[in-house]
Amino acid sequence: MTVDQGVLSELQRGTVDVLPHGALAAKLSLNRPLRVKLGFDPTAPDVHLGHTVVINKLLQFQELGHEILFLVGDFTAMIGDPTGKNATRKPLSDEDIQSNAETYQDQVFKVLDPNKTTIMRNSSWMSKMSSSDLIRLAASQTVARMLERDDFEKRYRSGRPIAIHEFLYPLVQGYDSVQMQADIELGGTDQKFNLLMGRELQKHYKQDQQVIMTMPLLEGLDGVQKMSKSLGNYIGLTDAPDDMFGKVMSISDELMWRYYDLVSFLSADEVASLKRSALDGVNPRDIKIDLAKEIVARFHTIGDANAAVDNFFARFKRNEVPVDLEEVALVVDDTGMSIAHILKGAGLVSSTSEAMRMVKQGAVKIDGERVDDAGLLMASGSVHIYQVGKRRIAKVGLQ
Repeated sequence: MTVDQGVLSELQRGTVDVLPHGALAAKLSLNRPLRVKLGFDPTAPDVHLGHTVVINKLLQFQELGHEILFLVGDFTAMIGDPTGKNATRKPLSDEDIQSNAETYQDQVFKVLDPNKTTIMRNSSWMSKMSSSDLIRLAASQTVARMLERDDFEKRYRSGRPIAIHEFLYPLVQGYDSVQMQADIELGGTDQKFNLLMGRELQKHYKQDQQVIMTMPLLEGLDGVQKMSKSLGNYIGLTDAPDDMFGKVMSISDELMWRYYDLVSFLSADEVASLKRSALDGVNPRDIKIDLAKEIVARFHTIGDANAAVDNFFARFKRNEVPVDLEEVALVVDDTGMSIAHILKGAGLVSSTSEAMRMVKQGAVKIDGERVDDAGLLMASGSVHIYQVGKRRIAKVGLQ
């Protein structure tokens, strides 16, 4: 069967890897609904905008009539994904895992059609696996193969411990593909090793091997590190409309285009047109407002999005704060930076002692809200409007 090149091109749009080369076209030529797998471990209660980069790709397959398998990794969550970690993760309690799993399911359906999505949990087969079965699974791979993972190799060479159970994680994730008989598995670029493990284990169990498709990792509000709840640089799908809108508006103009490319539903031609308009003098703030409205409308309603725009401008007008301020960038360490040092670094006060005095007098505001603690620490990745009195104002981004 001849594959529609337009469909193939759209499915591959925005991906980093589609492996092996030519395999996606071969799968599509089978002329049957493909079993497309995506899994998330319920390690936190919220799904955030970064997760939707790959969920949106899953939606494309769903709209083309393929069989969507969304895996809630309630068993793998007990192990803890070691991907990108330089230390062993603390295990979650059964109660936290089950609670998070329920909320994940509800939030995923903000993107996917629940009537056309099969929710699966890997505990349904892993809890039935005997110890001898697990040993046989572990025997299918070598320690040398596991140490090919970049994070394992770095920890091994630096003398940082790797717990035995962490080696089980890619094995179990790969075995999920065997149990689910996946034709395609999606994931972030950080999951490439685990996705390839699925191919290896399918071959070991004499199944047709899945195609793997990796998607870019969305940077968080700081524009540096990937979006993460633990880093506080995330936009949650359950955030209130005003909060969601404000967070999008806080990102830098440069990062805005990354968000347009990865999370907007505009076509590539439409995004290119917006970029040209910015070069022609259109205010980037107005382009960012359209992005924020699109995101709020997707996870709430268009009415909520329009109200968020009105509330955004009303808040700044009420506090006589202009919304077109150029951003001042300050570099901070992992512990963050105090308000007093931010005010001094942004040139709003001459010294930290003056900053503390102004805070004590009630003359300091952040995003229009009065601050009463000069020692308050602001985290890296945050972008806020700082104001001292009525006329000293700066938009400050901490990096």
